[in-house]
Amino acid sequence: MTQFILASGSPRRKQLFALGNWDFEVIVSDVDETPLPNESPREYVVRLAEAKAKATKHKVKHEAVIIGSDTTVVDGQEILGKPSDEKDAERMLKQLRGKSHQVMTAIAVYRVSDEKLVTDLCVVDVPMRNYSDDEISAYIKTGDPMDKAGAYAIQHATFNPVEFLSGCYAGVMGLPMCHVTRALRKFDIAPNADVPMQCQKFLNYDCKVYNEILSATENAEKI
Repeated sequence: MTQFILASGSPRRKQLFALGNWDFEVIVSDVDETPLPNESPREYVVRLAEAKAKATKHKVKHEAVIIGSDTTVVDGQEILGKPSDEKDAERMLKQLRGKSHQVMTAIAVYRVSDEKLVTDLCVVDVPMRNYSDDEISAYIKTGDPMDKAGAYAIQHATFNPVEFLSGCYAGVMGLPMCHVTRALRKFDIAPNADVPMQCQKFLNYDCKVYNEILSATENAEKI
Protein backbone atom coordinates (compact mmCIF):
# COMPACT_ATOMS: atom_id res chain seq x y z
CA MET A 1 0.00 0.00 0.00
CA THR A 2 1.34 3.39 -1.03
CA GLN A 3 2.22 5.80 1.76
CA PHE A 4 1.51 9.36 0.62
CA ILE A 5 3.40 12.28 2.13
CA LEU A 6 2.36 15.89 1.51
CA ALA A 7 5.50 17.94 2.03
CA SER A 8 3.72 21.15 2.96
CA GLY A 9 2.35 22.80 6.06
CA SER A 10 -0.20 24.78 4.06
CA PRO A 11 -3.76 24.13 5.26
CA ARG A 12 -4.97 24.99 1.75
CA ARG A 13 -2.79 22.31 0.15
CA LYS A 14 -3.90 19.80 2.77
CA GLN A 15 -7.56 20.48 1.97
CA LEU A 16 -6.95 20.21 -1.76
CA PHE A 17 -4.87 17.01 -1.63
CA ALA A 18 -7.58 15.40 0.51
CA LEU A 19 -9.93 15.68 -2.48
CA GLY A 20 -8.21 12.62 -3.97
CA ASN A 21 -9.40 10.59 -0.97
CA TRP A 22 -5.95 9.13 -0.30
CA ASP A 23 -4.64 8.40 3.16
CA PHE A 24 -1.70 10.73 3.65
CA GLU A 25 0.58 12.27 6.22
CA VAL A 26 1.85 15.84 6.31
CA ILE A 27 5.58 16.35 6.87
CA VAL A 28 6.65 19.95 6.50
CA SER A 29 9.80 20.45 4.45
CA ASP A 30 12.18 23.28 5.21
CA VAL A 31 14.07 24.58 2.19
CA ASP A 32 15.77 27.83 1.28
CA GLU A 33 13.39 29.71 -1.04
CA THR A 34 15.89 32.30 -2.23
CA PRO A 35 15.91 32.57 -6.05
CA LEU A 36 19.19 31.75 -7.75
CA PRO A 37 20.96 34.32 -9.95
CA ASN A 38 19.37 34.55 -13.42
CA GLU A 39 16.80 31.89 -12.51
CA SER A 40 13.50 32.22 -14.39
CA PRO A 41 10.22 32.01 -12.46
CA ARG A 42 9.46 28.64 -14.08
CA GLU A 43 12.85 27.24 -13.13
CA TYR A 44 12.45 28.65 -9.64
CA VAL A 45 9.09 27.04 -8.77
CA VAL A 46 10.03 23.66 -10.26
CA ARG A 47 13.34 23.62 -8.38
CA LEU A 48 11.63 24.41 -5.07
CA ALA A 49 8.90 21.81 -5.60
CA GLU A 50 11.59 19.18 -6.22
CA ALA A 51 13.60 20.34 -3.21
CA LYS A 52 10.56 20.19 -0.93
CA ALA A 53 9.69 16.67 -2.08
CA LYS A 54 13.23 15.35 -1.60
CA ALA A 55 13.83 17.14 1.70
CA THR A 56 11.56 14.72 3.56
CA LYS A 57 12.82 11.46 2.03
CA HIS A 58 14.91 10.52 5.07
CA LYS A 59 11.89 10.82 7.36
CA VAL A 60 9.58 8.39 5.56
CA LYS A 61 9.24 4.72 4.70
CA HIS A 62 10.93 3.20 1.67
CA GLU A 63 7.65 2.83 -0.25
CA ALA A 64 6.52 6.43 0.32
CA VAL A 65 5.43 8.74 -2.47
CA ILE A 66 6.08 12.38 -1.60
CA ILE A 67 4.27 15.35 -3.11
CA GLY A 68 6.09 18.67 -3.05
CA SER A 69 4.68 21.94 -4.34
CA ASP A 70 5.66 25.56 -4.69
CA THR A 71 3.64 28.58 -5.77
CA THR A 72 4.85 31.97 -6.84
CA VAL A 73 3.24 35.12 -8.16
CA VAL A 74 4.94 36.56 -11.22
CA ASP A 75 4.53 40.13 -12.47
CA GLY A 76 6.36 40.31 -15.78
CA GLN A 77 9.54 38.47 -14.80
CA GLU A 78 9.50 39.62 -11.17
CA ILE A 79 8.94 36.92 -8.58
CA LEU A 80 6.70 38.11 -5.75
CA GLY A 81 7.14 35.86 -2.74
CA LYS A 82 5.63 36.21 0.71
CA PRO A 83 5.73 39.79 2.03
CA SER A 84 8.39 40.56 4.62
CA ASP A 85 6.11 42.94 6.52
CA GLU A 86 2.90 44.94 6.16
CA LYS A 87 4.56 47.65 4.10
CA ASP A 88 5.86 45.04 1.67
CA ALA A 89 2.36 43.52 1.44
CA GLU A 90 0.94 46.94 0.62
CA ARG A 91 3.56 47.43 -2.09
CA MET A 92 2.73 44.10 -3.73
CA LEU A 93 -1.03 44.62 -3.66
CA LYS A 94 -0.71 48.08 -5.19
CA GLN A 95 1.65 46.69 -7.83
CA LEU A 96 -0.82 43.97 -8.83
CA ARG A 97 -4.13 45.81 -8.74
CA GLY A 98 -6.07 46.55 -11.90
CA LYS A 99 -3.94 44.35 -14.15
CA SER A 100 -3.12 40.73 -14.88
CA HIS A 101 -0.21 38.69 -13.57
CA GLN A 102 0.62 34.99 -13.54
CA VAL A 103 0.52 32.46 -10.75
CA MET A 104 2.86 29.52 -11.24
CA THR A 105 2.51 26.37 -9.18
CA ALA A 106 4.91 23.49 -9.69
CA ILE A 107 4.35 20.04 -8.27
CA ALA A 108 6.93 17.30 -7.81
CA VAL A 109 6.05 13.67 -7.13
CA TYR A 110 8.96 11.63 -5.76
CA ARG A 111 8.98 7.90 -5.02
CA VAL A 112 11.61 7.01 -2.48
CA SER A 113 12.05 3.34 -3.43
CA ASP A 114 13.42 3.96 -6.92
CA GLU A 115 13.96 7.77 -6.77
CA LYS A 116 11.53 8.30 -9.63
CA LEU A 117 10.63 11.99 -9.96
CA VAL A 118 7.86 13.57 -12.02
CA THR A 119 7.27 17.31 -12.15
CA ASP A 120 4.47 19.38 -13.60
CA LEU A 121 3.76 23.07 -13.90
CA CYS A 122 0.49 24.97 -13.78
CA VAL A 123 0.47 28.56 -15.04
CA VAL A 124 -2.64 30.70 -14.64
CA ASP A 125 -3.32 34.24 -15.84
CA VAL A 126 -4.91 36.15 -12.95
CA PRO A 127 -6.66 39.50 -13.55
CA MET A 128 -6.91 41.58 -10.37
CA ARG A 129 -9.73 44.01 -9.78
CA ASN A 130 -9.09 47.69 -9.14
CA TYR A 131 -9.47 47.56 -5.35
CA SER A 132 -9.00 50.74 -3.31
CA ASP A 133 -6.26 51.78 -0.89
CA ASP A 134 -8.77 51.46 1.95
CA GLU A 135 -9.54 47.89 0.92
CA ILE A 136 -5.83 47.11 0.90
CA SER A 137 -5.41 48.53 4.41
CA ALA A 138 -8.40 46.60 5.75
CA TYR A 139 -7.17 43.37 4.16
CA ILE A 140 -3.66 43.74 5.56
CA LYS A 141 -5.12 44.28 9.04
CA THR A 142 -6.66 40.78 8.85
CA GLY A 143 -3.14 39.31 8.68
CA ASP A 144 -4.14 37.08 5.76
CA PRO A 145 -1.61 38.45 3.22
CA MET A 146 1.45 37.75 5.35
CA ASP A 147 1.96 34.07 4.47
CA LYS A 148 0.81 34.31 0.86
CA ALA A 149 2.90 34.71 -2.29
CA GLY A 150 1.98 38.07 -3.80
CA ALA A 151 0.32 39.04 -0.49
CA TYR A 152 -3.15 37.76 -1.35
CA ALA A 153 -5.41 34.72 -1.27
CA ILE A 154 -7.74 34.34 -4.23
CA GLN A 155 -10.32 32.66 -2.01
CA HIS A 156 -10.57 35.48 0.56
CA ALA A 157 -14.30 36.25 0.50
CA THR A 158 -14.13 39.79 1.91
CA PHE A 159 -11.20 41.16 -0.07
CA ASN A 160 -12.12 39.15 -3.19
CA PRO A 161 -9.05 40.36 -5.12
CA VAL A 162 -9.59 38.61 -8.46
CA GLU A 163 -12.07 39.97 -10.97
CA PHE A 164 -12.66 36.67 -12.79
CA LEU A 165 -10.72 33.52 -13.59
CA SER A 166 -10.76 31.08 -16.48
CA GLY A 167 -7.87 28.79 -15.48
CA CYS A 168 -7.13 26.41 -12.62
CA TYR A 169 -8.45 27.92 -9.38
CA ALA A 170 -6.78 25.24 -7.27
CA GLY A 171 -3.46 26.07 -8.93
CA VAL A 172 -3.75 29.67 -7.76
CA MET A 173 -4.54 28.40 -4.26
CA GLY A 174 -1.38 26.30 -4.28
CA LEU A 175 -2.08 22.72 -5.44
CA PRO A 176 -3.50 22.08 -8.94
CA MET A 177 -5.18 18.74 -8.31
CA CYS A 178 -5.67 17.73 -11.94
CA HIS A 179 -1.93 18.23 -12.46
CA VAL A 180 -1.28 16.09 -9.38
CA THR A 181 -3.60 13.42 -10.79
CA ARG A 182 -1.83 13.58 -14.14
CA ALA A 183 1.59 13.22 -12.52
CA LEU A 184 0.50 10.28 -10.35
CA ARG A 185 -0.66 8.41 -13.45
CA LYS A 186 3.01 8.04 -14.32
CA PHE A 187 3.34 6.00 -11.12
CA ASP A 188 0.22 3.97 -12.00
CA ILE A 189 -1.60 5.61 -9.10
CA ALA A 190 -5.20 6.72 -9.47
CA PRO A 191 -7.28 8.87 -7.12
CA ASN A 192 -9.97 7.29 -4.99
CA ALA A 193 -12.46 9.99 -5.97
CA ASP A 194 -13.58 12.04 -8.96
CA VAL A 195 -11.03 14.82 -8.51
CA PRO A 196 -12.50 17.38 -10.97
CA MET A 197 -15.98 17.01 -9.49
CA GLN A 198 -14.73 17.17 -5.90
CA CYS A 199 -12.49 20.13 -6.65
CA GLN A 200 -15.25 22.17 -8.29
CA LYS A 201 -17.64 21.35 -5.46
CA PHE A 202 -15.09 22.29 -2.80
CA LEU A 203 -14.13 25.56 -4.51
CA ASN A 204 -17.62 26.41 -5.79
CA TYR A 205 -16.00 27.02 -9.17
CA ASP A 206 -17.06 25.94 -12.65
CA CYS A 207 -13.74 24.77 -14.09
CA LYS A 208 -13.37 24.95 -17.88
CA VAL A 209 -9.90 23.45 -18.16
CA TYR A 210 -9.86 20.13 -16.28
CA ASN A 211 -10.57 17.99 -19.37
CA GLU A 212 -7.70 19.64 -21.21
CA ILE A 213 -5.33 19.12 -18.29
CA LEU A 214 -6.24 15.50 -17.68
CA SER A 215 -6.12 14.58 -21.36
CA ALA A 216 -2.66 16.06 -21.88
CA THR A 217 0.20 13.58 -21.99
CA GLU A 218 2.95 16.14 -21.46
CA ASN A 219 3.34 19.07 -19.12
CA ALA A 220 0.98 21.87 -20.08
CA GLU A 221 1.09 25.56 -19.31
CA LYS A 222 -1.60 28.20 -18.90
CA ILE A 223 -4.20 25.55 -18.11
